[in-house]
Amino acid sequence: MRHVTVLQQEATDMLNLGKGSVVVDCTLGSGGHAEQILSVIGDSGTYIGIDADKTAIAANQNLKTNYGSTIHLMHGNFRDISKILQELNIDTVDAVLADLGWRMEQFDGSSGEKRGFSFKEDEPLHMTFGSPADYPFTAQDIVNEWDAEDIANVIFGYGEERFSRRIATAIVAARGTEAITSSMQLADIVAQSVPAPYRRKKTHPATKTFQALRIAVNDEFDALTDLLRDGFAALRSGGRMVVITFHSLEDRIVKHTFRAYTHDQEGVLVHKKPIIPSTEEQTANPRSRSAKLRTIEKTV
Repeated sequence: MRHVTVLQQEATDMLNLGKGSVVVDCTLGSGGHAEQILSVIGDSGTYIGIDADKTAIAANQNLKTNYGSTIHLMHGNFRDISKILQELNIDTVDAVLADLGWRMEQFDGSSGEKRGFSFKEDEPLHMTFGSPADYPFTAQDIVNEWDAEDIANVIFGYGEERFSRRIATAIVAARGTEAITSSMQLADIVAQSVPAPYRRKKTHPATKTFQALRIAVNDEFDALTDLLRDGFAALRSGGRMVVITFHSLEDRIVKHTFRAYTHDQEGVLVHKKPIIPSTEEQTANPRSRSAKLRTIEKTV
């Protein structure tokens, strides 16, 4: 399945770009936002695309031949935006964009690397956006080595899963028989541990558990906090930061951080309520339904 970029035009509009703008796209992904941005900033503009997944960097090399802008495709975590800009000798930028949605190719394995994000196929239980070798631990480490209480805290804290303790207990019991090494194996353990009515819901009963493990492995919330701090610091006065979130915990971090900047009179909200996909977009791409876009403009 091909990835569909969410809120593509709305994000570009909110960035308030012009010819010659310097833009950081913190989540290069499949390049949907990149193409839109490059068409606006023109040959005199500078585009910096960051992605933790090397396959995304490789897949977007055609941008350099299709557009005349100065283009830097950087492999790394967006939490390191300050270091990346320093490497490029760029002091300030006009705009920062972060689309926090996952890339479809990562979840269906079509990027060439299967990492265990999906419970629809049997994949190695890594759940890392980048190479597993670059991470201190993977999802497999969590489910096979962590205490039940710690596993439950991750599943509840990052997944808001009400059956977190039952699931954690079942995981620890299952690993006593054999190591848990694949995504379908884990999904089956979770499904069998929850009440029968929960299994019959439209959403797979392992959805929240998988979300929680992915967030923990990639340290997503702390990385987002770092980005919101350092990305905002990199903006010139009048520059804008746009963030697209896909679940409530992420959105809460962005909302509260942007509110703090306005309270300290360092920025202003471009729109008070988040922008959400149109009815047409939600119908065409059901995955977009949870998306929220927030924008802040730096004033200092």
